[in-house]
Amino acid sequence: MRKFNTEGPVVADRHYYIPPLSRIDLHGILELIADTKYFVLHAPRQTGKTSTLLALQDRLNADGEYRCLYVNFEGGQAAREDTARAMQALLGRLASRALDVLQDDFVDTTMSAYLHKHGPDGAFSETLVRWAAASPKPLVLLIDEIDALVGDTLISVLRQLRSEYDRRPRRFPQSVVLCGVRDVRDYQIYSSRERMNVSGGSAFNIKAESLRLGDFSEGEVRALLAQHTAECGQAFERGITEHIWSLTRGQPWLVNALAYEACFKDEASRDRNSEISVAAIDRAKEALIRRRVTHLHQLADKLREDRVRRVILPMLAGSGEPSWAVRDLEYVRDLGLVAPDYPVRMANPIYAEVIPRELTIPLEATLAGSVDPAWYVNSDGSLNLTGLLSAFQVYFRENSEAWVERFGHAEAGPQLILHAYLHRVINSGGRIGREFAVGRGRVDLLIEWHQGGSPHEQAQKYGIECKVRTAKAGMDRLVREGREQLAAYMDGCGAEAGHLVIFDLRSDQAWEDRLFRKDPALGESPITLWGV
Repeated sequence: MRKFNTEGPVVADRHYYIPPLSRIDLHGILELIADTKYFVLHAPRQTGKTSTLLALQDRLNADGEYRCLYVNFEGGQAAREDTARAMQALLGRLASRALDVLQDDFVDTTMSAYLHKHGPDGAFSETLVRWAAASPKPLVLLIDEIDALVGDTLISVLRQLRSEYDRRPRRFPQSVVLCGVRDVRDYQIYSSRERMNVSGGSAFNIKAESLRLGDFSEGEVRALLAQHTAECGQAFERGITEHIWSLTRGQPWLVNALAYEACFKDEASRDRNSEISVAAIDRAKEALIRRRVTHLHQLADKLREDRVRRVILPMLAGSGEPSWAVRDLEYVRDLGLVAPDYPVRMANPIYAEVIPRELTIPLEATLAGSVDPAWYVNSDGSLNLTGLLSAFQVYFRENSEAWVERFGHAEAGPQLILHAYLHRVINSGGRIGREFAVGRGRVDLLIEWHQGGSPHEQAQKYGIECKVRTAKAGMDRLVREGREQLAAYMDGCGAEAGHLVIFDLRSDQAWEDRLFRKDPALGESPITLWGV
């Protein structure tokens, strides 16, 4: 039985899949290869890069005009800047692949001699020169995980490809495709030997184009799910495709992981005579986030990098005037954390949930011993959100200074503390969704609470909007805009009540003036105003 693929390249007889070559501009790539161009194909982790390269290798070899070889250079990462050790490993991978795919032992029989004669900074290029000259057809080389290489090793590979570029196609590969997470322009490589940073653009200035592998379209999500129905006879509830698309925006790993979890691990869906429900997809999403699966954890791990935090933290704050550098934004987009187009936003709602959770894990651990979710659940199972926000005011006054400083962002810090505090309670019987309104000075939260504790019951919905008051921001304007925005948000998501939380970051204000609560007047929108 085929299943949804959540690890490694797709295998046609084991996985449901979208044909990899249908996801790229195949005609354009074949034209680049015919024109002897060297170019880059990049995309975030687990989007199908390796599957695409392997399919391209098979297509080119089947056509018979070229001899094409895929090779993965990740094995050189362990050698770090030991170029001699790394080159031994890389040529070894090249030799092994050539034997398996092309039944060609040229690299296997010559690599030792070329390493001895030309050294680690010449053996790779000399091998390609002599191999291309001996090949009956032009060589095409597809190098995967190029950005796994480090420092002088990466510089050496890029420069060796550049040094003999003019001898193509008779005495050097017809075309070389470098594949990784980032565009080569973003490689800032520190050379220990030269004691300086070398840019990827200068080390590999022969790049003709940089292509990006996109996510699934909504139609491709539908086609993927249809394969499960065709194979197992199990239908999907109406609206499933749209729901998965709304959660993932087509990110291939997320699409497959949600479907796999719902179809093969969710107990309610194992009966193939029952439809896969929207609720099963939501349970799958929560399970993936709760388990901190590798894909999500690897993305969240990038939050340790300063250039990632410089983009993400202002987004979490809904900063009205983001000031990130263009290169930082390009880098975060290449990682897949942020959507590739404008307006600037998180790549998908699942990442928007995961990232605040990851940032607040240490804070949530401290809250576990001091905040009991049972305190804020009424006897009928409903959520006492007013009591929860009142308790948050007290906690924020006593603990905010240390945590805001730890988060390293004056505007994002308070909102992350609120998120952690709410999540400590809401996680016991509901969920928190986030919507970032970048450039509009706001962050919207949607709390969904299942009153009876069962996810099958209709959820209570509450909208929360966070705003930040600085010396430049007047309270009357913040309240007016906040109420209008929150009312529109509540109407759109069906929330029964709302809470506008305004964090006062003016250092000269006493806590007695910052902390207040104002309930809605009779006839007004059901929005409570909180000062923190």
